[in-house]
Amino acid sequence: MKLEFIPVRTRIVHPPKDDITDIIDSLDIKDGDIVFITSKIMGIHEGRTVKTDEIAKEDLIRKEAERYLPYVSGTGNFHVNLTVTQNVLIPAAGIDESNADGYFVMWPKDPDASCRKIREYLIKKHDIKNLGVVATDSHTTPLRWGVTGISIGLAGVEPLKDIRGEPDLFGRLMHITKVDLIDPLTSMAVLLMGESDECTPIVILRGYQGIPFSDTASMRDFKILPSEDLYQALIDVIPKVEK
Repeated sequence: MKLEFIPVRTRIVHPPKDDITDIIDSLDIKDGDIVFITSKIMGIHEGRTVKTDEIAKEDLIRKEAERYLPYVSGTGNFHVNLTVTQNVLIPAAGIDESNADGYFVMWPKDPDASCRKIREYLIKKHDIKNLGVVATDSHTTPLRWGVTGISIGLAGVEPLKDIRGEPDLFGRLMHITKVDLIDPLTSMAVLLMGESDECTPIVILRGYQGIPFSDTASMRDFKILPSEDLYQALIDVIPKVEK
């Protein structure tokens, strides 16, 4: 099996709103591919932007977040609000202003729906059956420097493998383990996309046979409610936002 990650360099996508249909049209897609697309260009495509001089960033973060922890002066050197947004633990509600030309760029309102729309378009255009589309973003890991990549929306691929009830090497049954199939691939894609001026918002994965394709898969299969999460005690420190 030959496995390829294919970075796709594109034109600059300009806020406040920029139709990326021409970029999607230009992709060389084959049956069995998984297309990773940064949430930033998806957000710009959908007009999910606000000028930085029109609203305070913290107000916008609070508006987008489900849980919001105010910045506390003296906590490291980071002026960042920790949030839970779309059931994802993420700094600043995923809002970004790098490479945004004076705008705040928010996540798509419904990343799964955005991925489904792109997937349906590409499947019809290329007359194929198996295709995954994944919305990505950079993500920090507690107690480690550096960013990696996570999925925030998907269509066409199962993100999770449940191995509960399966034996380990010594016959002991697994009781709680589920394998994250998509984020390790997303992390590699985000690494190839880069974080500054690479202008590579799309990566195509080709030849990977370790993930099932599915017409019905979504992030709903993947996310854990805070009340059921292993890290509930930490998440509960972040107050809910009253809407």
